[in-house]
Amino acid sequence: MDPGCAQVGVWRRAVLSECSVDQELVFGPSGCSTNTLLCFADVLIHVPIRLAADLSYTIPEEMRPGSIVGNIPKDLGLGLGEFFERKARIDTGGKDHHFCDLDLKTGNFVTKKRIDREELCGEKMSCVLRFELVLESPLELHHISLLIQDINDNSPNFPEDVVKLEISESVGRGARYRVNEAHDSDIGQNTVREYSLEKNEHFVLSVQDDTDGSKKIELILDKELDREKEQDLNFALFAIDGGNLQRSGSVTIKVTVLDANDNAPLFNQTFYKASLPENAQIDTVVAAVKATDADEGVNGEVTYEFSRITEKAKKVFSLNSKTGEIRVIGPLDFETDPKYEMRIYAKDGYGLSSDTKLMIDVTDVNDNAPIIYLKSIMSAIPENAPPGTEVGIINVQDRDSDKNGQVRCSIQANAPFKLVPSIKNYYSVVSTGQLDRELVSDYNITISATDEGSPPLSSFKTVHLSVADINDNPPVFEEQSYSAYVSENNQAGSTLCSVSARDPDWRQNGTVIYSLLAAEVNGAPVSSYVSVNGDTGLIHAVRPFDYEQLRSFQVQVMARDNGSPPLSSNVSVSVFISDVNDNSPQILYPAPEGSSFMTELVPKAAHGGSLVSKVIAVDADSGQNAWLSYHIVKSTDPGLFTIGLHSGEIRTQRDISQSDSMKQNLIVAVKDNGQPSLSATCAMYLLISDNLAEVPELKDISYDEKNSKLTSYLIIALVCVSTFFLTFIIIILGVRFCRRRKPRLLFDGAVAIPSGYLPPNYADVDGTGTLRSAYNYDAYLTTGSRTSDFKFVSSYNDNTLPADKTLRKSPTDFLEAFDESTNASEVGTFSVPQNSGLWLRTTMAFLVEFSDISESTKEVFMPSLIFCLLY
Repeated sequence: MDPGCAQVGVWRRAVLSECSVDQELVFGPSGCSTNTLLCFADVLIHVPIRLAADLSYTIPEEMRPGSIVGNIPKDLGLGLGEFFERKARIDTGGKDHHFCDLDLKTGNFVTKKRIDREELCGEKMSCVLRFELVLESPLELHHISLLIQDINDNSPNFPEDVVKLEISESVGRGARYRVNEAHDSDIGQNTVREYSLEKNEHFVLSVQDDTDGSKKIELILDKELDREKEQDLNFALFAIDGGNLQRSGSVTIKVTVLDANDNAPLFNQTFYKASLPENAQIDTVVAAVKATDADEGVNGEVTYEFSRITEKAKKVFSLNSKTGEIRVIGPLDFETDPKYEMRIYAKDGYGLSSDTKLMIDVTDVNDNAPIIYLKSIMSAIPENAPPGTEVGIINVQDRDSDKNGQVRCSIQANAPFKLVPSIKNYYSVVSTGQLDRELVSDYNITISATDEGSPPLSSFKTVHLSVADINDNPPVFEEQSYSAYVSENNQAGSTLCSVSARDPDWRQNGTVIYSLLAAEVNGAPVSSYVSVNGDTGLIHAVRPFDYEQLRSFQVQVMARDNGSPPLSSNVSVSVFISDVNDNSPQILYPAPEGSSFMTELVPKAAHGGSLVSKVIAVDADSGQNAWLSYHIVKSTDPGLFTIGLHSGEIRTQRDISQSDSMKQNLIVAVKDNGQPSLSATCAMYLLISDNLAEVPELKDISYDEKNSKLTSYLIIALVCVSTFFLTFIIIILGVRFCRRRKPRLLFDGAVAIPSGYLPPNYADVDGTGTLRSAYNYDAYLTTGSRTSDFKFVSSYNDNTLPADKTLRKSPTDFLEAFDESTNASEVGTFSVPQNSGLWLRTTMAFLVEFSDISESTKEVFMPSLIFCLLY
């Protein structure tokens, strides 16, 4: 360091490479070299000062943009990763943000533009920029102070280029003439330190410190003036600052030698003080200075000028040179310049002058509304966030002071959020209740900030908050249960019904997928009956349904969302199968075509209305599809027999006469009531006879060749009959003798079709069916023949016509008989004892079987047969 550097204040001990000595750094006066100043600035840049977790840095003005001020993470003891994760940012309150910024990649605090201390702070001795460092999670606020050091970048400047003095030649030695001091925008050692006067014969320079810290510069007349020798004098006054690489300014002193002016103007106050609000209108009078001069005439005429005023003040205030009034000519701003200080001097017509100081205080008015800054906000708030969750941070700034700068914040509208004061003017936005995205998915909350000024000013900011969905709602079916109705014989893949479930959750949490729950229907998996579309909920039939096999069933459909974990709900779907007319009536009695035909014996004495027989039919369908009606479509004698429309009972319409054909053949059609109607037909062979003696000969009954094997069985049967016949007769006679009873007619029992013939799922429809409880039938079939059977029928109904015999013939014989003319040959008759029922049955069975024997065999066994019959 140069010897001329004075130790004004100690900042930090360091080894200065440029100065090459280990010494104290100081604010240097005049005489410090350029290298010394650079060393000093370099040390100041890299000296962070942390007080109570706050950081302070010092840099010189006019640094180039991008210069590093300091590394904040390192100075705070934080890692760079943590620094970045905590969303570090610089908050200046909107005032000094354009001077410095934070490099998030390195954590360096850098300058953004050149900083001119004089423009920023004017004549203030301390020029400090203040920043706030905000860290989140947890929220921390650190104050950063940046002290801007002055460098000698401004030269001293006199208020005017030429100082004109008019001095009477009569003025004696020692007369003093005030000259306005020079102004240097720099401060400290860089401001004006000394004055020097260009060498001349008449004046010397006097520089003294004034009571307010300014310099009192006077020219002292050291040698009397002689107007006759020199009418005008010209010399220069220099002002030199104390910065490194000194700068200087000058003013020309022009002296005009006059005759006597021995009184200088005098102000009536040593200094003036004025105050005005920052919203003062243009042309408002701030103050008025007044100076008087005891001289008369031109020597007593006083004019006013600014002797020392800043460039900013020149744009705001004006001075009337005649009256001394100071008026407002530009806008005032308390937040930028709360105070102005200037010097005014008054001079008379011949150059005598004096000066005074004017201090103007600008008072604050509530002209700045609060400003709300949104510092951070959650992109989406989970709806299961507990009350008290911090969702955002705001910062409120008001540039006004005192009460005008005190702000109250609140959240408008009925939103489940509130503001919680945090640090200084920071607020946390926290939730106050449980959120539900399905009720409210977005919130537009309005934050209001109102200051305490009069009248108060307010500002508003709307913050959009979105609620993030979680899977907290299971799918809900639109109905508690569903019913599907389908006709039987449906097509596979046909749609039965549709189920629909709604999930108020969002996206995949609200996407519903349908499926069947595992179950069994009639012992088979439910999936073999129906299927469900996983996307639409349409339920389809997998197979055709049969009402006669399955009338209804129930399935469980599950609706599951795509959330994690998924939620689900179930619903019951009942499928009802309706009947269609797909089954023709089934005739149980008489046996249908393809089986042997029944032949009924009708007594000749039957009266009109007598019950002859009954057609028994059933229909597997239900309802009207199973309502049966009976019709005789063809008969040998159309007027002889009638059939009950719904009962199937065959009765005589009139008394039987001798002229009626013995063989009566009926074709009966049974129809159901379906749409379209289905039907079945059967044939019935009736013989009008009182006993079997009148029955035609059976010798014309033929058999198929496939039954020829029965011959051997017949031989065995005849031997057995011959062997045990006497035993049977003795037993029967003994039983008859011991227990006398009324002889049973051949038709004294009710006709009953064995239960084995009835399908298990046939329904008896009262009034329309055929299995009424009023009739009971017993069937007796022989086992020796596959083509011809005997059927003996007796009825317990009083209205049933008794008969002796019933002959059942083969279908071929029946058809032949039906087609024969009335002159057809008849079988020979024979008499049978009325009380020999068992004997008759055995004999008839034998005759039937005997018809199948060859002629040679008949010749061998005929004598034995005749003997047995006669016996």
